[in-house]
Amino acid sequence: MENKKKVLLAFSGGLDTSFAVKYLTEDLGYEVHTAIANTGGFSEEELAVIADKANRLGAASHATLDVTDDYYNRSIRFMIAGNVLRNGTYPISVSSERIFQALAIIDYAKKIGADAVAHGSTGAGNDQVRFDLTFQILAPEIEIITPTRDMTLTREYEIDYLKKHGYVADFKKMEYSINKGLWGTSIGGKETLHSEQTLPESAYPSQVTKTEPSTLTIGFKDGEICSVDGTEYKNPVDAIRKVEEIGSAYGIGRDMHIGDTIIGIKGRVGFEAAGPILIIAAHKMLEKHTLTKWQQYWKDQVGTWYGMFLHEAQYLEPVMRDIEAMLISSQRNVTGTVTIELRPLSYTLVGVDSPFDLMKTDFGEYGEVNRAWSADDVKGFTKILGNQMKIYHNVQQRNGRDE
Repeated sequence: MENKKKVLLAFSGGLDTSFAVKYLTEDLGYEVHTAIANTGGFSEEELAVIADKANRLGAASHATLDVTDDYYNRSIRFMIAGNVLRNGTYPISVSSERIFQALAIIDYAKKIGADAVAHGSTGAGNDQVRFDLTFQILAPEIEIITPTRDMTLTREYEIDYLKKHGYVADFKKMEYSINKGLWGTSIGGKETLHSEQTLPESAYPSQVTKTEPSTLTIGFKDGEICSVDGTEYKNPVDAIRKVEEIGSAYGIGRDMHIGDTIIGIKGRVGFEAAGPILIIAAHKMLEKHTLTKWQQYWKDQVGTWYGMFLHEAQYLEPVMRDIEAMLISSQRNVTGTVTIELRPLSYTLVGVDSPFDLMKTDFGEYGEVNRAWSADDVKGFTKILGNQMKIYHNVQQRNGRDE
C-alpha cells in the first residue's frame, strides 16, 4: 500500500478546522495529524475537549503544545520593556500570540516528519500572513494548505459536509469571535464591523464584579514583573495571571483598537486586557523615575518599532534581536514597586518606590531648593541656552521680518 502524505493541521476545534480534518483526509487523501499551540488562553478542560474533537474527527494523532513560558520569555518580556501599545492602545495580544503558535506548529511539523502543514485562516485577515511567513522561513520544504482561504465555502456547506462524513456537533455561530490568551482577549464581530458603533457591556467576557476601590502593588526587578501585592512570583507568567484576575474584576483594560492591517485595509477589534494595561502603565511610570531623558526617548522609538514589526509578522527579522538587546540593557535600573488605585473601569497610578529613583537626589528638589548650582549658574546657563534663538530672531528683524 502506498504511504499517505502526512499533514499537520493547526487545530482549534472550530468549524473551519473541523472541516479541514475531514476534507484533508477524505478528499485530499492525507494522513492528518492535529496540534494546538496554547499561549496561555486555554484551560485544561478546554484543551481536553479540543483533543476529543480531533480524535472523533479521525485525526491520526493530536498534540497539545504548551508554549506559554516560551511566549513570555521570547516576546512578552520585551513588550513590557518597550511599553508596547499599538497606536497607543492595543497591547498586541492576538498579534503576538499567533507568531508563537506558528513557531510551535512548524517546529512540531518537522518533528513528526510532515509533508505539509495546514491552518484555518481566512483570506481577509492578518493571521494568514503570520502563519504562512513563519512556515515559509523555517520550513520552505513543507507545503502549506489552507482550505478555508482557498475554497469559497459557506458555514452551511461545511456543516453539511461534516454530517455526510459522520461527524455531528453543535457549531452554533457565536455573535462574537473571542480569542483569549495570556496577554489579553480580543472580541470581534457585530459592532466592531461598523465605525460608528462600539461593543456593549455584555460582549466582554469579564464582567465588573468589584465596585469598592482597592490598592494594587506591582513589583519589578530589572524591568520584569516579580511581585503582586507583596507576594513574590518566581514565574512572571503567574504574576501576570494574578494582575489579570485582580484587574478584570473591575472591568479594567477594555478598549477598541483601530489600526492598519498587514494586507492594507483598516481593521477594528475590541479587547480586554486588564493585566497588560496595568502592568505596562506601572512599568512605564517606574521608568519615568529610573531612566534618563534620552534612555526614555530612544527606548520609546525602538519599542514602537518592535511592536509594529511583531504585529506585522516580522518576528524572525534579525533586527528584532538587536532591538531586544537594547530593551534589556535599558532595564538594568527598572527595579521597584508601583502602587495603583483600582476602581470600576478605571485606575490611578499613585506612586513608586525604587532604590534607583532619580528624584531621590542631593542635587535639589524641583520647584523647592537647588543644592548643586547657584543662581548665577542658572543665569549664565539660560543666556547661553538662548543664543541660537536670539541669533535667529535678530537676523529676522534685520531683514524686516518680525515674528
